[in-house]
Amino acid sequence: MKRFFFGLILIATLLVGCGRSGSEAPPAATSLTVTATEPMIRTITREVAASGSVAPWQEMILGVEVTGLRVAKVLVEPGDRVVAGQPLVELDRRTLEVQARQAEANLLQAGASAELAASQAKRGETLLAQNLISTSNFDELQANRSRAAAQVVVAEAARDEAALRLGFATLRAPDAGVIAVRRVQPGQVVTAGNELLRLIRRGRLEWRAEIAERDIGRLQIGAKVVLRAPDGESVVGLVRAVSPGVDAQTRTGTIFADLSAPGPLRAGMFVEGRLQVGTAEVMTVPRQSVVFRDGYAYVFVLGDGGVVAQRRVDTGASQGEFIELRSGLVRGDRVVVRGAGFLSDGDVVKVVEPKAQEPSAS
Repeated sequence: MKRFFFGLILIATLLVGCGRSGSEAPPAATSLTVTATEPMIRTITREVAASGSVAPWQEMILGVEVTGLRVAKVLVEPGDRVVAGQPLVELDRRTLEVQARQAEANLLQAGASAELAASQAKRGETLLAQNLISTSNFDELQANRSRAAAQVVVAEAARDEAALRLGFATLRAPDAGVIAVRRVQPGQVVTAGNELLRLIRRGRLEWRAEIAERDIGRLQIGAKVVLRAPDGESVVGLVRAVSPGVDAQTRTGTIFADLSAPGPLRAGMFVEGRLQVGTAEVMTVPRQSVVFRDGYAYVFVLGDGGVVAQRRVDTGASQGEFIELRSGLVRGDRVVVRGAGFLSDGDVVKVVEPKAQEPSAS
């Protein structure tokens, strides 16, 4: 009886186990919903990245041409815009005004002496014709007239020099521009040749950058350059000059880009820029479709049955929402866009239409 009872229990257990195993279905394979597109041929702008300094196009160091005079007024401050001929610094003019008046008086005196000598020489001609004076006396009168005329010329030159020195008492802007540096104060005694002010001629700034020898030959006069200011604002310039040679040690050449509207940029800033060197027809995909893993770039290519294959690609320049692919894909391949970052090689996906705001192949 005991054997019969245990046999019934064993048969019942086996029947329950079989029923359960028959009723359970295998788990269904899950798939990720993604969007997909084909690579497209687009025209992109080729660029060269570089760093350089913002500097004045031309910087003029201004000083006076007289020595030992005291500064009476300083009429400008750093940052002021000036026009050609505008007074910038005024010196004490009193000494120069006295010298100018003295030179004018000397000229009048020399003129009076010249008139007297001319009159005497003319009278001597009459006396010589009447044999009332000797030839040597007449020659002396002629020499006095010539000497007096020369003294007039000397006095005129001295007057002009005094007037010129008086004009030096006012330092004027040689050209329009922006005052960059001020090194003079009222009451200061100046010396000829010392720097008093520094002027950025016409207020023009330029960007000077060193470019590698492999890239400098691709740059042309008039090429566009986009600089990134410290506050993030973009400033556009144009290349105005490219150095004709390359430094033998650094293997770089210098480019000069004119900044007609420098905006927040100031002389002395060191900023990064991108120079446009032309355009090219290249294969592109949305940037969202490129996944970077272990230092390499990959895309996921759709295959039969929604199975994706991870494929390594070589990327190039990016422009907006698209990135250049130099190798790894061919025309007709379909790559995953949205959802690519969550995939692995061999995953099964479900493809849906992309939303309007996402990059598409259209």
